[in-house]
Amino acid sequence: MTDYADALPVREARARYFESNGFGDGGYDAKWVKLALGPIPFAFPNTAARVRAVRLHDLHHVATGYDTNLLGEAEIGAWEIGSSCRGFVAAWVLNLYAMQLGLWIDPAAVYRAFVRGRHTGNLYSGNPGNPGAWDEALLEAPVGELRERLRLTGPAPEARAADRAAFLGWALVAALLSLATSALVLAPFVLLARALF
Repeated sequence: MTDYADALPVREARARYFESNGFGDGGYDAKWVKLALGPIPFAFPNTAARVRAVRLHDLHHVATGYDTNLLGEAEIGAWEIGSSCRGFVAAWVLNLYAMQLGLWIDPAAVYRAFVRGRHTGNLYSGNPGNPGAWDEALLEAPVGELRERLRLTGPAPEARAADRAAFLGWALVAALLSLATSALVLAPFVLLARALF
């Protein structure tokens, strides 16, 4: 986990987050998002829906301290699912993929992050009447104020029965999404193999 001082302005913390992770200016204007899963590079379109979500997602990294490695992305994905991505479809989908991957890496860490999310808020809720809208004023506040707004300053919450049930439900959704995606990716190869043999 990366920790940014409470007194640090969110704008400066985000700049340090970008620099330490090699994100340049955040890549919000890039046409493609380039990633690597181990030695396997891949890219996907940087859609307006993704940019809308990732501007807030980056501030969630600053507030929560979750890293940008595979486990850290799985943790913040689970945290965002637990605290609800609301109308951010791109966030739901990308976080479910990250959560599924994290369940293979460190299920206990993903579970803790999900439970933490169930007891905190996030920026996807936005302002009353304007949910999830980007607001430059977010960058001017100190990190500590952002953490307080999201209820991240208290001790780790204890899981309740409803939290455990919700985690199992979302883990199932993540697994089904991953299976459906795998089936779609493999379908052309299966059809080609049938045609050839």
